[in-house]
Amino acid sequence: MPEPIPTDSYYDLSTVTDAALSPDGDRVAFVADEFDPEADDRRSSLFVAPADGSDAPHRLTRASDASSPAWGPDGDRLAFLAAREEDVDRLVSQSLPEEDEGDDGDETGEANGGDEEPKSQVWYFDLRRGGDAVQVTDREEGVGEFDWSPDGERLVVAARDPTEEEREYLERRREGGPIETTRLQHKADGAGYLDAVTKYLFVADLDGETTRLDDAYGGGATEPLTGMSPVWGPNDRIAFTSCRTENPDDTMVRDAYTVAPDGSDLRKLTDSDLGVGSLAWSPGGERLAFGASDPENWCVPTQVYVHDGDDYESITGSLDRTVARGAEPVWADDATLYVRVADEARTRLVRARVDADPERIFEAQGDDRALAGFDLAGETAAVVLSHPSDGQDVWAVDAADLDAETEPESLTRVSAVNDELLDEHAMPEVRRVSWESSGWEIDGVAYFPPDVDPETDGPLPLVVAIHGGPVSYDEPVFSFVHAALTSRGYAVLRPNYRGGSSYGRTFAEELYGQWGTVEVDDVVAGVESFVDRGWADPDRVFGYGFSYGGIAQGYLVTQTDVFTAAAPEHGIYDLRSAFGTDDSHVATTNEFGLPWEEPDLFDAHSSITDVDGLDTPLLVMAGGEDWRCAPSQSEQLYVSAKKQGVDAKLVVYPDEHHNIADPDRAIHRLDEITDWYEKHDPAVESDADEE
Repeated sequence: MPEPIPTDSYYDLSTVTDAALSPDGDRVAFVADEFDPEADDRRSSLFVAPADGSDAPHRLTRASDASSPAWGPDGDRLAFLAAREEDVDRLVSQSLPEEDEGDDGDETGEANGGDEEPKSQVWYFDLRRGGDAVQVTDREEGVGEFDWSPDGERLVVAARDPTEEEREYLERRREGGPIETTRLQHKADGAGYLDAVTKYLFVADLDGETTRLDDAYGGGATEPLTGMSPVWGPNDRIAFTSCRTENPDDTMVRDAYTVAPDGSDLRKLTDSDLGVGSLAWSPGGERLAFGASDPENWCVPTQVYVHDGDDYESITGSLDRTVARGAEPVWADDATLYVRVADEARTRLVRARVDADPERIFEAQGDDRALAGFDLAGETAAVVLSHPSDGQDVWAVDAADLDAETEPESLTRVSAVNDELLDEHAMPEVRRVSWESSGWEIDGVAYFPPDVDPETDGPLPLVVAIHGGPVSYDEPVFSFVHAALTSRGYAVLRPNYRGGSSYGRTFAEELYGQWGTVEVDDVVAGVESFVDRGWADPDRVFGYGFSYGGIAQGYLVTQTDVFTAAAPEHGIYDLRSAFGTDDSHVATTNEFGLPWEEPDLFDAHSSITDVDGLDTPLLVMAGGEDWRCAPSQSEQLYVSAKKQGVDAKLVVYPDEHHNIADPDRAIHRLDEITDWYEKHDPAVESDADEE
C-alpha cells in the first residue's frame, strides 16, 4: 500500500477547462485552474499551445479569474474575461511527458458590504503584435458573456445596466445597507440576494465605445445561472436568450431571440415552451442551434434544436439522452454539428445532422475516461479528456479521425498540467461495476487503492460517494478526493442510481416526485453487492456526497443502517422548510407542488420526519451562503441527531456557496471527512484498544 497522499497536496492540483481552437485549428487556448497557497485562493490562468503538441503551452495571464477564451475571426486576437488586479507568481508545471516531447466575475447582482474587488471585463491579446492584454470594457457591474463580430472589430457583451435609483441602492448595499427586493426569485446560489437591475446586450468597439441594444435584455429566474448566451452570427444577427413571460421569476422558460447589431428588428424564435441556452450559428448563418430543456420536467433529456429561419425542431431527440452539463453544439458545416451527451454513464460525442439521425462517434475515447470539453476548427478537433490515473488535459485529434474505433495516431496530448502530482503519488485503479436492484441493472464506478485487487485483497473499507442532481451521473474521472481516499486504503463506489441521467427519461423519472425511495434501494443493493463479492467489509461502510448526495444520505441514515458513519454535505432534509429559503422554488413546485397544497407529500419525502430512527454518526457539512440547499437544513439534521444522543458534528463554511471553492476549506473538508471515518471505523478502534 502506498503512502497516503497528504491532503495539502491539493495545492498542487490544476484543472483544465475552456479549450478553444483558433480558426485555422493550429492553436488551442485553454484555462487552467490553480491554487495559490499564500493567498488561499483559486487562480484561473490563460494558456495557448500548438495543437500538434510541438511545444509546451505558453502562459498568457496570471489573472485571478481568466475565463471564456474566444478567438477573433482572423485568429490574431484572443479575447477573454478577467477581473485583473495583479499577477500571481505561481506557475503550473507544463512539461509534457517524455514520450510526447516534439510531437459555475460574478456580475449577477450581489452587492457585498465592503466589496472592492475588480469586476470581470473583456480583454484581448493581439498575438500578432504581442504585448500585454488590452482592456475592452469597463462596465461598472462587470461583463458576464461576450462574442466577436464577424469582422473582428467589435464585440457583443452582456452586462447589467442599473438606473440611477438602482445604482444608489447598490451603493447602499456595498456600504452594508439592507437588502430590499420585490422579486419572487429573490436569491440565487453564487449570486446571493438578487435585485431588479436589468441585463442588456451592448455592442462594443475594441477601443471601448459601447452602444446599448435596448430591446436585447434578459430576465427570468434562471438568468443568474444561465446568462443570456449572446452569439453574433455570420449573417450579422445577434442571438440571445431571455424570459419575457407574464411572471418570469416563476418559470424555467427561456426563449431564443435575434436582433440587429444596431438594436433594431427584434425577433422571437421560440414559443416559450423550452428552457433555451447554448446558442450557436451555423457557418453560413442560415441556422441557429441551441440546447433546450423541458421547463417543467427536468427528467426530459435536454436536446439540441435547430431553427432554420422558419421553425425549430430537435435533432437529437431520438437518442433519449441528455446534452451533457455545460456542453454546447459545435457546427462542422451548415448541416452537421457535434455535441457532447450523457450516454450510459459516459460523456461522449455525438454527430447530429439536420436531415439524418444522430450517431455516436469517437469510440477512441474509450470507456475509462470522460470527455470534459470539445471544440472544432479547420481540420482539427480539441478534446478535454479526464482519466482517473492520467489526469485531465487538452488533447488534439484530426477531425477525420473522430470516426476511428481505436485510438488514432493523430490523437496528441497538448497539456500535462498535473504530471508532477501524478509522478509523486500513485492514483487509484478504476473499473465499472453493475448490480441488480428491484429488477433494474444499476451500474457504478469503483475506485480501488493502487496495486490492490479487491478479488484477492478484500474486504476493504468502502466509501459510497453519491452524486448530486439527482439528474446527473458518474463516470471515470480524475479526482484528487478519490485518490486521497484510495491512498488511505478505502475503496470508493460511485453509484448511478435511478433518478440520474444518461440512461434516458424513464430511468430518471423513477425518482421524480419520489425522493427517498428507489435511490435508497439502489445504493443499498450496491453496497450489498460489494459485500457479497468480498470486496467490502459490511462493518466499515461510509458515506459522503454534496447536494442530492447529501439529501440521499439523509434518507439512507433514517431508513437503513447501511453506513458505519456518514458525511451528508450541503443537503436538504425538510422539503417544507426548504421552500422559499433556497433558489429552487420553481423546480420544487414542478416536482412536488406547493407545500400548503401538498403538505403530506412534502413530509413523506423529507428525511427529517423519519429522524427518530437515526443512529448513524453524522458529520453534517454546509456552506454558509449556500442558497441551493440552505445551511439551516444542515442545522436541522444536526440538532435532530444531537437531541437523540447520536454522535454528530456540524461544520459550516461561512462564505461558501453550493460547493467548496476556497482551497484551505477544501483541504479542511477532506481532513474532517477522513478523521470522521477513522473515529468511527471499528478496525481503527480495535487497533487502539490493542495498544
